[in-house]
Amino acid sequence: MAHFDDYDYLKTSNACVKCGKCLPDCTIFSINGDEATSPRGFIDILGAYQRGEVPLDKNAKNILETCFLCTTCVSVCPNSLPTDTLIENIRYEIAQKYGIAWFKRAFFYLLKHRKIMDFSFKLGAFFSPLLYQRTRDGSSIKPHFTLPFVKKRVFGAIAKQSFLNSHSEEIDFSKSKNNLSEQKKVAIFIGCLGNYNYKNVGESLLVILGKLGISAKIAKGQKCCGAPAYFTGDFASVDVLIRQNVEYFESFIDEVDAILIPEATCGAMVLEDWKHFMEKDLELKQRIEKLLPKIYMATQYLESKTHLVEYLKKIQKNNQQIKSVTYHDPCHARKVLGIYQEPRKLLEQNYQLIEMADSSLCCGFGGVTMQTEHFELASKVGSKKAKMIQKTQADFVAAECSACRMQLTNALHQEQVEITFLHPLELIAKAIQECNP
Repeated sequence: MAHFDDYDYLKTSNACVKCGKCLPDCTIFSINGDEATSPRGFIDILGAYQRGEVPLDKNAKNILETCFLCTTCVSVCPNSLPTDTLIENIRYEIAQKYGIAWFKRAFFYLLKHRKIMDFSFKLGAFFSPLLYQRTRDGSSIKPHFTLPFVKKRVFGAIAKQSFLNSHSEEIDFSKSKNNLSEQKKVAIFIGCLGNYNYKNVGESLLVILGKLGISAKIAKGQKCCGAPAYFTGDFASVDVLIRQNVEYFESFIDEVDAILIPEATCGAMVLEDWKHFMEKDLELKQRIEKLLPKIYMATQYLESKTHLVEYLKKIQKNNQQIKSVTYHDPCHARKVLGIYQEPRKLLEQNYQLIEMADSSLCCGFGGVTMQTEHFELASKVGSKKAKMIQKTQADFVAAECSACRMQLTNALHQEQVEITFLHPLELIAKAIQECNP
């Protein structure tokens, strides 16, 4: 297995000048003010650990698991110190020493076995009405009655049939009526939440591609990008998933103009973390780098490589009532990939864009461990963001990330804020369909 398990924590610790520029915007420090749980605190602890001064005990484990991996510290650090990489690597060491909770291991097993996951989610979709009811917009579910293990939380609704299983593998839009005849073909890497919970994201992307005349390949052989396992320290699962996905991508990459990813976390994992994870496997790293020029975040490709902006400008005058939207920047989109202007440019053609106070403030999702073992921390961060969204009084809040959607939908529900969350692709498709009923 290729990974960076011999990472030099001491080198980064010595390079940190303790200037504190990372503190004001650090997600975890902003809610507890504890120096130990701050970027420079994490770095200092890891340096002391490598020097043999601090053991990797359960106290250290609990501290190092509170990082949200939002990468804000990396983006503001004068030396661009890779705090996120250190945390990801130490979590592998933690997993090796203390193991991974059974429910996480079960989840990561499903991520590697699509057919079993399909079956499990079908069962979930069948039984969920007994325990949950759909929220007002229908995209999420909340418990009928108080269930201690879900803490009155809102979750993404489970589709009766996944996105990947709802369509044929090849969809030819080149001959569709009233399209823009772009004569291209793209593959869709939908992501697990988009596949099972927020199916309308993929359906909306198909509406847009159909209008553009861009044919679609529903990449049915795709596996999870590996992000949930990566952030938890299950490097063995990450290794398997990357290798399977790379081999599958290679089987069709020459047939398509691009592979579109409508999810920020998946996008950052594929575009940045895959090659870093395989740093020691030069052959596989080179294969990944050969694929990357054709891989895009969905809004990035639609804004820069198609005529969608021009078309949306054209239909703007036909929209009777202009609704407002505020945009939340997913950490993995803005801070890792530098993608934030593209979704705004697409949305502002048909919606009034209202910027919230700090659009790039982390939503607080934080990964599987944060959601299951430190949910009180995730809730505090989500509450701040929900109040920020509420102040805009927008009709919608959007983000190109279903993890952010799950976190913020729950936060808005807890704060009783009646603003609907929609993916930017859903809002764009909505504008197209309202203009062409």
